[in-house]
Amino acid sequence: MDGDQAASTLWYVLALVLVGSALIGRRMAWGGLLKMALLWVAIFAGLLGLFKFAKTQGYLTGRWAEEGETVSPDEAPAALPRARAEGETLRIPVARDGHYWVEGTINGTPARFLIDSGATITALSQSTARAAGLNYDVGAPGVILSTANGKVEAKQSTISTLAIGPIRASDLPVVVSPAFGEVNVIGMNMLSRLKGWGAQNGEMVLTP
Repeated sequence: MDGDQAASTLWYVLALVLVGSALIGRRMAWGGLLKMALLWVAIFAGLLGLFKFAKTQGYLTGRWAEEGETVSPDEAPAALPRARAEGETLRIPVARDGHYWVEGTINGTPARFLIDSGATITALSQSTARAAGLNYDVGAPGVILSTANGKVEAKQSTISTLAIGPIRASDLPVVVSPAFGEVNVIGMNMLSRLKGWGAQNGEMVLTP
């Protein structure tokens, strides 16, 4: 029995126990008892269905940051919906985890990014920064950032060119830290350079 089956069984057992305990002290005809029991079972079945749906859609697994913090999911989904360009505008569909992910390049090196309007500055994983050949002093004092997982120390650097679809940003300040895992985040210091950005009909729309 896998985890979902075990959870389903537990929910139904709890439903029966609660229904039984609620009805023990009641003096009702068997027909009334049966109707009430079926009603409670239906309620619990509906709640279980909503729980499974939320889990499948990623609403229970995504970790959303409070205002002013950066979102820090463990990693990007294995398969991402494809972003599409309409002229100079880029449309990025929402992924299964509820976030907006997009493929891009850093100084010509491919990288995957999370669009996070809650992040003040664009952030890179240490492995991505190394692959892109970014220069930063590992021994120099870093900056302290507040993230969804607490405060982390990061090093400062600059990207010569960051590109996602038709959108380009030059001389973009970034922070680098192993605390970001394998997640790269496009923050407000890049989004604020755009003519417009925002969520529309399940898509993140970026206009340079």
